[in-house]
Amino acid sequence: MTQPDQSKADLDWRDGVLPVSRRFDDPYFSLGGGLDETRHVFLSGNDLPDRLAAGFQVAELGFGTGLNLLALRLICPEDCAIRFTSFEAYPMNADEIARALEAFPQARAIAAPFLDAWAQGTRAFQFGPIAVEVIEGDARESLPHWQGRADAWFLDGFSPAKNPELWGDDLMAQVGAHTAKGGTFATYTAAGFVRRALAEAGFEVTRSPGFGHKRHMSKGVFHG
Repeated sequence: MTQPDQSKADLDWRDGVLPVSRRFDDPYFSLGGGLDETRHVFLSGNDLPDRLAAGFQVAELGFGTGLNLLALRLICPEDCAIRFTSFEAYPMNADEIARALEAFPQARAIAAPFLDAWAQGTRAFQFGPIAVEVIEGDARESLPHWQGRADAWFLDGFSPAKNPELWGDDLMAQVGAHTAKGGTFATYTAAGFVRRALAEAGFEVTRSPGFGHKRHMSKGVFHG
């Protein structure tokens, strides 16, 4: 049997349309409103688009299908030049992403420039007003070397119960160290150990209503 490339996504397709990571036994999104969940958790959770301004920096743990990037593109004014940096250990290929995005026609309709760049192996590209950089590899190794400071974080790794490495104390400390004063984070999880780690990293952490069947999510403001 051919072994999967350990640097790439390793997928099953539930019902032919929902990508599920074999590595983490976790789906990439919910078919019961994945784009709406992104808007609720990551956009509204970071008070976007109200805070968007030229030079604004969004950072993300867990690029996945790029759905969060596409949701951000849908709300970003054309004259508002911002930056988006994402850290992804196991990238999907362009065909896999395109297949996954068929579940979200609004996002898929604007995805062509992103998918074209991705298919060419480009991981730093201009996507309308958004300067995108996707840094491949283990975020525990790459984030400490990143020179940026995020105004908003999308913390979107697989479930903390199944992917604890992306939610550990040391990595959450690095999230804090790479956040601008007054910057924010939002995440779908309300796991206690994640909330405590982010509080230790300098965030004032609050719990708020989650999306759909998820009772709670977490968000916070960085005070240092």
